[in-house]
Amino acid sequence: MIRHSYDFGVMLDNISLPGNAQVEGGDFIQPGAFPTAQYCGYCHKEAFAEWRQSLHSNSFRTPFYRTSVNIVINTKGIQFSRHCDSCHNPIAVLSGALTKNSMVDRRFDQDGVTCMTCHSIGKVQSTLGNGGYVMNVPSVMTDAQGARIPGQVPYKEILAYPDRHAAAVMRSLMKQPEFCAACHKANLPDSLNEYKWIRAFTTYDEWQNSKFSEQNPLTFYKGSYLPCQGCHMERFDASLPEPGAKHGSFASHRWAAGNTAVPMYYGFDEQIDKTIAFLKRGTFLNVDLFGVKINGSKNLVAPLGEQSFNIKPNDVVEAYVVVQNKNIGHSLIPEVRDLFEAWMEFEAKDVTTGKVIYHSGYLKADGSLDESAHSFTNRPVNTGGTFVDNHKVWTIHSVAYDNTVSAGRSVLVRYEFRVPGDVKQGVSITARVNYRHLRHSYTDNIFGKGTGYKELPVVEIASRTRLLAMGANPPERAVAGDNPTWMRWNNLGIALLDQLQYGDSLNAFREALKLHPNDADGYTNMALTNIQWEKFAPARTALEKALTLSPGNARALYYLALVERRDGNTSQEVADLKQVVAQYPRSIDARRELGVSYYQSGDQKAAMEQFQALQNIDPDDVAAHYNLSLLYRRNGMKDSAKQQGALFALKKTDPGAPTYSQDFLRMHPEISTESIPWHVHSSLHHAHLADGSAVTETPLGSSH
Repeated sequence: MIRHSYDFGVMLDNISLPGNAQVEGGDFIQPGAFPTAQYCGYCHKEAFAEWRQSLHSNSFRTPFYRTSVNIVINTKGIQFSRHCDSCHNPIAVLSGALTKNSMVDRRFDQDGVTCMTCHSIGKVQSTLGNGGYVMNVPSVMTDAQGARIPGQVPYKEILAYPDRHAAAVMRSLMKQPEFCAACHKANLPDSLNEYKWIRAFTTYDEWQNSKFSEQNPLTFYKGSYLPCQGCHMERFDASLPEPGAKHGSFASHRWAAGNTAVPMYYGFDEQIDKTIAFLKRGTFLNVDLFGVKINGSKNLVAPLGEQSFNIKPNDVVEAYVVVQNKNIGHSLIPEVRDLFEAWMEFEAKDVTTGKVIYHSGYLKADGSLDESAHSFTNRPVNTGGTFVDNHKVWTIHSVAYDNTVSAGRSVLVRYEFRVPGDVKQGVSITARVNYRHLRHSYTDNIFGKGTGYKELPVVEIASRTRLLAMGANPPERAVAGDNPTWMRWNNLGIALLDQLQYGDSLNAFREALKLHPNDADGYTNMALTNIQWEKFAPARTALEKALTLSPGNARALYYLALVERRDGNTSQEVADLKQVVAQYPRSIDARRELGVSYYQSGDQKAAMEQFQALQNIDPDDVAAHYNLSLLYRRNGMKDSAKQQGALFALKKTDPGAPTYSQDFLRMHPEISTESIPWHVHSSLHHAHLADGSAVTETPLGSSH
């Protein structure tokens, strides 16, 4: 009956378009076929209690989500909400409820992603995202031959055959990060926006490129394998009866992360306490008050705490704050950076009086964030150059700026202030990374301005305070949580590299090498900087030194291959990259560059194999689409060439899109600074004190 009246859109029989969810057998599943969470909770009391407070359980019903999805429904039609609900409400999509005049009973809306949506997924479709899973017919038990028994069965049968229950609901896929990729990766397809394919977020890809995947040789630091589940489903002692526990511990079904909005709205005190504790555990980020420049000097006093220096009244101080993403398996923030807020707060105070000298990243009286704050957010814009503030995602055509701290990398934020003439003892400077789950203006979109909705908590993820004493500042002892000196320099080098300050970056990496003289990665960092600076001779020298210290080092071999390419040594370029791929077969960068190397050397078959392997890892890689379209055509595979060419045209960046970003930045000078690779946040231009009053002063020089 559903099929006769269902609006399939442009693709007949694709029940989830513009999402990617599929069903084993290709047909709809009646909502009653999914055993309820309450049914599962009869035995799994700990899992049920945790799940009920989790974001998965509340993925659909909350006003934070419903406000957005209702805009889609009211503007474009209910069928387009399948793009969102393939992850937020899978039963609604797979039962055919999301079509005009649907008669499907939707009592399941209250349970969002319920137990048997996750535990019925049979496989994922590569790492496409947007609900890229294949749902099996829900079953909590198999028969003696291993065939799945649909729906709910009596508890006594499960208790009699627990192995058959486990066979129905558990599979190794659930412990793999690719399982999470089905929803924690998203794009805006042309079937939604009638424009072109645009990447939305790539949490899985960020993990895959991090040290925790052990799949990428190019990370600045090495780490042990840790999947998504290792952080977000840590094992704890079960406090309620839980047959799924092993030796008393149970994989958390709270999926603790950063969402404080949902538990606050529903009054889930335990969930919000555990979420805040998760964010504040102190191991994710490192904030380093690394150095200072005084009165416009070119000399950087660094690292702070290890160098002597002098401060006197009326000095102008520029502070270097380095933020390292030390142990997050993805960026800060990984998803919808337009809605969530993470930002730097910097405060300078007179230690005697407590008077605020300079404050950046404060909250204004109405709860909104200081516009000049250095925030780890983005600004998607439409064709009018207007920020898509209400999450009307299908109108996005460009992103005006996108600030983050990628996994394993660092950022440098500069702050400048003048020491007042009446300071006696000194100035304390504090840098914090704060997090608030939703932007203030977005909660206004949901609840309306002035409605008295309780503000979401601001959580301090990491911070560091130092004293700048008047007069002499001798070296001081490091405190717990400070990085070793070589790492402090290394992180500064990484940050300067990303800000295109190549000379300063090289100097920082040299300082790190003085303390770590046998570190192959240190020489590779020097080479990488020189390659980006297009200085290939010193890059080769550094890489040869790295390979002397660490023969066969994949990271050094990768960059050496790029130098060989520049010098026209094709056979050596291929040989180097083959070694990298042999060590890291799931390296996206190595596969891509080896494909290019083979292509340029004329080995079309080998090039094709590399780009096909690349697509198996990342089906959205634009270079793979482009090169395969050429290779297929040259080998007479016209249909495949046409398909890859169409995908390339769809996914490549629209050359006109930056115009919309420029329009936005021109209209918002208070934000445009954030789009510049490096800049100074200065009280000498315009600052707000704690009482809201403004201070303006002539700067020593340009702030950009």
